[in-house]
Amino acid sequence: MKQGYKTLGVIGGMGPEATSVFFNRIVKHTDAEKDQDHINSIILNYADMPDRTKAIISEDTAQIREALENCARVLEGMGAENIAIPCNTAHFFIDAIKGATDVNVISMVDESAELARDMGAKKVGIMATDGTVWSGVYARACMERNMIAVHPPTEVQRNVMSLIYDDIKQGKPGDPEKFNRVIESFREDGCDIVILACTELSVYCAVNEVPDFCIDAMDVLVKACIEKSGAKYV
Repeated sequence: MKQGYKTLGVIGGMGPEATSVFFNRIVKHTDAEKDQDHINSIILNYADMPDRTKAIISEDTAQIREALENCARVLEGMGAENIAIPCNTAHFFIDAIKGATDVNVISMVDESAELARDMGAKKVGIMATDGTVWSGVYARACMERNMIAVHPPTEVQRNVMSLIYDDIKQGKPGDPEKFNRVIESFREDGCDIVILACTELSVYCAVNEVPDFCIDAMDVLVKACIEKSGAKYV
């Protein structure tokens, strides 16, 4: 192992393309001149993971909770020293994951809320799955930092879910009209920052332009993972 570097473990597969984009960004943004300068990473692309939104809304969470806990234990057994979960909705289970391992688990939710606060945000739009919205993980993180979290009205939220499930998860680039309807709703509601709180939206960002006031939660997680692993983010 490189001196001073920590091995990164990743609970992936939620979805697989988002996990691929996440790892590509880790490689792209690590200050490295050769292979050996990169971070040792262990990726569990666990595509069999049950749908997070369905589990949370139905409150039938035992299977996914057990799967996430097992993934954390596997990564710990393989030598991971930090664990990342590139799925915002899965952060509903982060306390259970932390309880299953002695390894540090990096919270994409907390890191993103910290950045929004540091940017001076007062009112933050949360663009996320129904599961993430229902779970309240971002609402709590914002409230703890004296910010107000805003979720889209029901008719606008349908655009978010369609963009994620009908477009990105089916391998499509994503419909900008759906995205823009949601952004316009947030701006009309007075939001000064919008957190793109779904890693499928990070896939959307890879092929579509988004406004400067949008925070991509995956990008925030990438930076935290690189720096907490001991490398330099570029």
